[in-house]
Amino acid sequence: MICPHCKTNVADRPLVTVDAIIQMAGGIVLIERRNPPFGWALPGGFVDYGETLEQAVLRETREETGLELDDLRQFHTFSDPGRDPRHHTVSTVFAATGRGRLQAGDDAARAAVFPLDNLPPLVFDHRTIIDAYFRLRSAS
Repeated sequence: MICPHCKTNVADRPLVTVDAIIQMAGGIVLIERRNPPFGWALPGGFVDYGETLEQAVLRETREETGLELDDLRQFHTFSDPGRDPRHHTVSTVFAATGRGRLQAGDDAARAAVFPLDNLPPLVFDHRTIIDAYFRLRSAS
């Protein structure tokens, strides 16, 4: 699709995504992806047109984990063009506390809480994101 204003192909632009570091008793919430690339990941996904980043992370979290989020705060934006093997994505990461009953849904095959010292192998750059977040928290 060609943008009528700037005359560029919007397919040549990075895709906007969100991810969530959700803390619950015992650790952080991860989902096992139902679609490629397969593996464990932070809950999150693509921002829909007309949706704010905050709305997107709340929707994606609810769809994939069944959880509501308390104390939602923006952590950092990750933009390495190689962070997702499928597309060039830019992800704004949020941190929050999860509330409710954890239950996998949508494109999550499973959802579980993992202690920080026993995380499974993660897809994308999610290990880097988690490490950066907890390194910053421990420095505070």
